[in-house]
Formats: sequence, C-alpha cells, structure tokens
Amino acid sequence: MDKLRIAIGGDHAGYFLKERIKKILLDLGHEIKDFGPFSEESVDYPDYAHPIAIAIQNKEFNYGILICGTANGVNIVANKHKGVRSALCWQEKIAELARSHNDANIIALPARFIDFSEAENTVLTFISTPFEGGRHANRVNKINEYCK
Repeated sequence: MDKLRIAIGGDHAGYFLKERIKKILLDLGHEIKDFGPFSEESVDYPDYAHPIAIAIQNKEFNYGILICGTANGVNIVANKHKGVRSALCWQEKIAELARSHNDANIIALPARFIDFSEAENTVLTFISTPFEGGRHANRVNKINEYCK
C-alpha cells in the first residue's frame, strides 16, 4: 500500500483507541497528523472534528479518522463540511462499503462499542479499499450537489 497522509482525532472517550490506531498506522509508514486530544481529559469533540473535516475538505490528507464514544457526534460535525463524506463504521464490511460505494473520506469509530482488534481491521480495510466509481459515482455526485 502506498504511503498515505491521514488526519486523526476525536474526543476524550476515543483517546486511547486513537493512540493505538495511530501507532499501527505509523508503523505501516503512513504520515499521521494527530489533531488531538492529547489526554483523556474531557473535551468538546467539535473542537477536533471541525479542523479534521476542514483539512479533508482542503485535500490536505487522503483520509481522516475520528474517534469518540459513539462516533455520532464527530460524524455529524464532519458531514457539515462540503466534500466530506464521513461514515460511522464498527465492522470491516461497513468500512469496505463506505469506501467502495460512498467514496467516504473520513471514518468515524465508536470507541465505546468496538474492540481494538475490530477497530484496527476496520481502519485498515477503510484505507485500503478503493472507490468503485461507476453507478456509485453518480450517487456521490448527487450528494455533492447539495453542498454548494
């Protein structure tokens, strides 16, 4: 797999999972920017999700990874940004389909509802699955039409 530029962050509930995922990705040779948080002290997830979504919107990174307790909050925030397609994933197959059918560029992981092994496999599937294009491209274009 080619070296990817990946943005990662979330909130306090996702801190430990973020640190473990970050290490795996660095060990694989990917370039990682950690947007925080940098401890398990309580924080507000929009303070971290917005900057990652903006960086994805500006095409500074190939992918983003957002991690909070349920992944709902960070996913909602990320999807407010034009050109961002964030998918809440807790299984490999969901991540695969989010990439291949929806061209998702951010994965949102629910730290309180996914074990580390499943999270690792889900992220690795997400970053290694190509977008299929074809009939799915038309659907993604229709999503983008409303984000002007």
